[in-house]
Amino acid sequence: MKSAVKVTITGTVQGVFFRQFIKEHADKLNLKGFTRNLENGNVEVVLEGDKENIEKMIEILKKGPEHAIIKDVYVEKKKYSGDYKEFKIIRF
Repeated sequence: MKSAVKVTITGTVQGVFFRQFIKEHADKLNLKGFTRNLENGNVEVVLEGDKENIEKMIEILKKGPEHAIIKDVYVEKKKYSGDYKEFKIIRF
């Protein structure tokens, strides 16, 4: 079943290669969407794909890469659009 979510990760999540970590795992799980740093220091991730793989990805995001310190992971369900053809890192 196709699903979509927006995830916001708070904590020490910028400057620790978090977006690259996210992309590598999203690609392995065949998820589409994007990740970007937010001005407030958080990282935002939009994911579309199989519900089971999104759930796996959320668990991965809760751990993060080695130097990240995850404070909170907020998950917001979205409507699946199918608009994303790949997973991208959006830079400012």
